[in-house]
Amino acid sequence: MSEVAGETRESLARDCLGHLRVLELCNLVAGPYCGKLLADLGAEVIKIEPPGVGDAARRRGPFPGDDPHPEKSALYLYLNTNKLGVTLDVTTESGRGVFRQLVRQSDVLVEDNAPAVMEGLGLTYGDLRKINERLVVVSLTPFGQIGPYRGFRAHELNCFHAGGEGYLLPIESDLPDREPVRGGGLEADCICGLCAALGGLGAVYTMKATGKGQHVDVAKQEVLMAMVGLDMCVYTYSSTVRTRHSRGAILPTPVSCRDGYTMITPWPDPAWQAFARVMNKTAWVEDERFQGVIKRREQAEEISAEVREWASRYEKQDLFHRLQGNGVAAAPVNTAADIVESPQMQARGFFREIDRSHVGNMAYPFVPYVFSATPCRLRRPAPLLGQDNEVVFCGRLGYGPRDLAAMVEAGVI
Repeated sequence: MSEVAGETRESLARDCLGHLRVLELCNLVAGPYCGKLLADLGAEVIKIEPPGVGDAARRRGPFPGDDPHPEKSALYLYLNTNKLGVTLDVTTESGRGVFRQLVRQSDVLVEDNAPAVMEGLGLTYGDLRKINERLVVVSLTPFGQIGPYRGFRAHELNCFHAGGEGYLLPIESDLPDREPVRGGGLEADCICGLCAALGGLGAVYTMKATGKGQHVDVAKQEVLMAMVGLDMCVYTYSSTVRTRHSRGAILPTPVSCRDGYTMITPWPDPAWQAFARVMNKTAWVEDERFQGVIKRREQAEEISAEVREWASRYEKQDLFHRLQGNGVAAAPVNTAADIVESPQMQARGFFREIDRSHVGNMAYPFVPYVFSATPCRLRRPAPLLGQDNEVVFCGRLGYGPRDLAAMVEAGVI
């Protein structure tokens, strides 16, 4: 592994997952994000892409300079840091043969293909465990490997609403008849990738102890249902279907300021009292009508009107610091510019610059955790299409230059 990844045994020991070998047979966001999380923790992740076209994320923007080049997609570049990249057509018999050789030398396979596709290729967990009993296979699909929906297609938007969260958004909307909305960005796919990585690591932990791998079946719908589990429990306990209007907010969510919005959550009671004093509403501290959350909810209309008028005098950063300085939980609703330029992000080094061909030196979000003994490292930018074919196929599997040339001519790589 050290020869393939260009790492020494000593450098690998500095990484949390430095001795873990992972194959990624995934497309777009959820599966590649799972692989990215493992790669950023130090695992050697080999990303497998179809020859010629590559991962569909290469054709998704944004693109620097609005140049839709497959090596310039910011989405692809972000999702694939620290990975090795090869091309391999697993729909061909020769390609599947090469794939099985890689499987023999791997600890984990992350894949996001439809169950019927893997069955048709002869690459199911049942097939692969015969050649590597230690293998952990993490499969991400919209509805899982079993059940009447197993073969249904779905994209991020479909999974988001199938999981129930969209029905509850926008929370406390002023437009009661407004249709449900989805979460911003690719939140649902990233949450699914995160849960897949967690499940995969759980299986790896067991594999290290027992020598036996297993199949981790990740249904995106169930991941997203788990994220709104409280609302599911309310229904299973009482047959009550909560809506965006039954959550019962006391304050406007969010609160409008002079230059944007701020989220304010003055709970529990001591925080409410501090909030009232910041607003110079000391009567709210003593008034019986505002004692306890239930009573304050009954006065929500009056409270909201006062808060709206008060907050409109301030800029969001001023309001944020004023409230936090008095022990009230609050945060500005940040734009991308607010976040990137935040002194907090600068202090934590959350954005890291990576120099990559075709796009040059650009800043990317890094990992959301800091290890005291094994800090995560940016070892390499996202690979070019087929960049590591020679390193992996020759360095690991023993193929020669002529073999690679023949595979290219045959369309296998």
